[in-house]
Amino acid sequence: MDGHHRAAPDGRPVPDPRVAIETVFRLEYPRVVAVVARVVRDVGIAEELAQDALVAALEQWPRDGVPDSPGAWLTAAARHRAVDLVRRRENYARKLREMGRDQPTTTAPPEEPADADDIDDDLLRLVFTACHPVLSAEARTALTLRLLGGLTTPEIARAFLVPEPTVAQRIVRAKKTLATRNVAFEVPYGPDREARLGSVLDVIYLIFNEGYAATAGDDWLRPALCEDALRLARQLAALMPNESEVHALAALLEFQASRTPARTAADGTPVLLRDQDRRRWDRRLVARGIAALDRAGATAAAAPGPYALQAAVAACHAHAPDYEDTDWAAIATLYGLLAARAPSPVVELNRAVAVSMTEGPGPALEIVDGLTDEPSLRAYHLLPSVRGDLLLRLGRPAQARAEFERAAGLTGNARERELLRARAADCGG
Repeated sequence: MDGHHRAAPDGRPVPDPRVAIETVFRLEYPRVVAVVARVVRDVGIAEELAQDALVAALEQWPRDGVPDSPGAWLTAAARHRAVDLVRRRENYARKLREMGRDQPTTTAPPEEPADADDIDDDLLRLVFTACHPVLSAEARTALTLRLLGGLTTPEIARAFLVPEPTVAQRIVRAKKTLATRNVAFEVPYGPDREARLGSVLDVIYLIFNEGYAATAGDDWLRPALCEDALRLARQLAALMPNESEVHALAALLEFQASRTPARTAADGTPVLLRDQDRRRWDRRLVARGIAALDRAGATAAAAPGPYALQAAVAACHAHAPDYEDTDWAAIATLYGLLAARAPSPVVELNRAVAVSMTEGPGPALEIVDGLTDEPSLRAYHLLPSVRGDLLLRLGRPAQARAEFERAAGLTGNARERELLRARAADCGG
């Protein structure tokens, strides 16, 4: 087939099945892997079976047409293969028993009994499995972004600001470790759950961020990722009602998601925070964020954690009628507290933006210039972008233009690149 469409008998275009397959698989991949992993108890095998389902779709859909529920079709195809695999294992184990040999441990265990404290959610099980302490922190996050976010290795590498081979090795080794250590596919309880919680929160936040501002591709937003992350945060808050940081993360994501309707123009062009029409912000999500932040405060046993501080920053924006009237002094203070609690060059960069609104672009530029030699920010496009904005406000358009052009060359997102090039052009020759 040539192009993306064929002509139907009535003249209407018929979508190319290959395009539909790529789109559906990208969206449904995490759910397919999660459902299959519950059956085979091995995320590596689950990924292979999901890929087998994709191959079957590539063979059948162009011939038979795209099914009415393509996501359900892929899930059913992958699960059917998983059940066949488990049956073959069971038959092999039975034959070994008949021969008087020991039964191998590869047979999948029966389904767990229902439990009032259990969340029947395969995606959440997959998060906790991928965040098992047998993996390094970097491997946990990379694997979960791959499995839950459906991100490619290059996308994860850009999100981490590390080389692609490094990410690929982390993912392969993580899946092998989970398999060789027989890590159970489950939501843990008691001390095991507490041990994995911090990593789970970080992973959910990174998944949301990839949807909120995609590292690559033609679209700035990937709403499906934001929705998955927000849903996981809400369910985690229901599962762990006494954990302050769980409620804080949920609050942060509610506040961030509330801005989605105003973050892009009709043609998909990104709209910066200062230019957004705040009447388009989803006040229902803002209210949910406020309620979640209140719960975080009520359950906090000590000083606010990193997610509580970030949620408080988002709340300042949510309460402000416009960009200029935002309580920037409070935001600068909150970022200062966050820098003390969880030091990070990115936190300092955000603090510089707040300082620019309270003390002016000069002091803020000093903070930013102090970050230019940070190894982790050398490929981070927002550093030259912020620097360009500060230089422009200081009346140095030629230097600002160079910074915006450098930022455009660093981003992997087409929409963001267009925005940065437009900002460079606005600076003049």
